[in-house]
Amino acid sequence: MNKLLDEALSLEIADRIKSKASSSFDNAYKAALSTKGATYVQGFLVFAGQLYQPIEHGWIELGDLIVDPTLPHLNKNAQELWYFAAHSLSVKQLKAIVEESKEDYPEDDPLPIYGDPPYEYYGDVMLGGKDYEDAYQAAEAKCRELYQLYTKTNFN
Repeated sequence: MNKLLDEALSLEIADRIKSKASSSFDNAYKAALSTKGATYVQGFLVFAGQLYQPIEHGWIELGDLIVDPTLPHLNKNAQELWYFAAHSLSVKQLKAIVEESKEDYPEDDPLPIYGDPPYEYYGDVMLGGKDYEDAYQAAEAKCRELYQLYTKTNFN
């Protein structure tokens, strides 16, 4: 089942947490901590445009809704965005992992969270496990679909 992006709530939460353009994981982390019932999600974002490759991205989910606190910085319409979830954490799990990471590796950014090693590499991003591979492959397929649509529309 595809979840819908709640554009209004995304913009409201982005404003509340003072989201930053190139910090989707931090934005999602702050949004998860400040939004009751939120689940923190990492995965891939795909959008129509010249890039046509999955972008590693973070957001939150509230039931069947996607809330993206980075939305104001994407300069895209909600209808042009496709989200492919790879890894979800409850707020309790998220807090515990971030706190442990800060203690064990204070010099490293605790986000994104890749789960248990060993990690695999797909494209230009580091990922962990089968869920990431599946999400990445689905996102790549969407990129190919969008590119074919673009070339058919613009070159025929």
